[in-house]
Amino acid sequence: MGDYSKALDFYDKTLKIQEKTLPPNHPSLAISYSNIGLVYDNMGDYSKALEFHEKALKIREKTLPPNHPSLAISYNNIGIVYDNMGDYSKALEFHDKALKIYEKTLPPNHPSLATSYSNIGRVYNNMGDYSKALEFHDKALKIDEKTLPPNHPSLATSYNNIGAAYSGMSDYSKALSFLEKTLAIRQKSLPPTHPDIKQAIDNIDYVKKKM
Repeated sequence: MGDYSKALDFYDKTLKIQEKTLPPNHPSLAISYSNIGLVYDNMGDYSKALEFHEKALKIREKTLPPNHPSLAISYNNIGIVYDNMGDYSKALEFHDKALKIYEKTLPPNHPSLATSYSNIGRVYNNMGDYSKALEFHDKALKIDEKTLPPNHPSLATSYNNIGAAYSGMSDYSKALSFLEKTLAIRQKSLPPTHPDIKQAIDNIDYVKKKM
C-alpha cells in the first residue's frame, strides 16, 4: 500500500520478539532483516536498505550451503539496492552471484531465472549498454512467454524493459511495438486508474514524439 512507516512498525515488532527469543543466526531473523531492507529500499533510504540486507546475508552465509536459493535472494536484493544507488558494477557483481546459484539449482525455465535476467538487463539499461540490456531482457521474455499466461503482469514488465532498451538504441518503431504490448496487458489486468497504465501511455507518447 506504500505505507512504509506502518510496515516498518510491524516488522520492528516482529524483529524485537525474534531477537529476544531466537539464536542470533536463526533463519527467521534473516527474513525479518530482509523484509526491513525491502521497505527501506522502497523508501529510497538505500544505506539503511543495504545495512539490513547485509545482516540477512551474513546469517544466510553462515547457516546455508553456498548454492542455497535464499542466498540468491539476498544477493539479488543487494544488487537492486546498488542499482538504485547508481553503483552499477557492484549491482552486476551481486546479480551475477544470484544468477550463478539459480543456473546451478533451478530448471532452465524457472521464474526466478527470468527475474535474475531482468534485473541484470535493467542494470545494463541504466548504464546505457542497450544491446547487453536487450540480450538479458530477451532471455527473461523467453522464459515468461513459455511459463506465464498471455496477460500476466510479468510479461508486461518484460515487454516494457525491451521497449525501453530499443528506445535507448533509437529504434523507435521496435520500441513502440513492445510498449504497445505492455499497455495492452496492463489495460486488461489492472484497474484503469493504476499508475502503471499512465506510465505505459507516457512511454508510448515519448517514443511517438521521437519517431
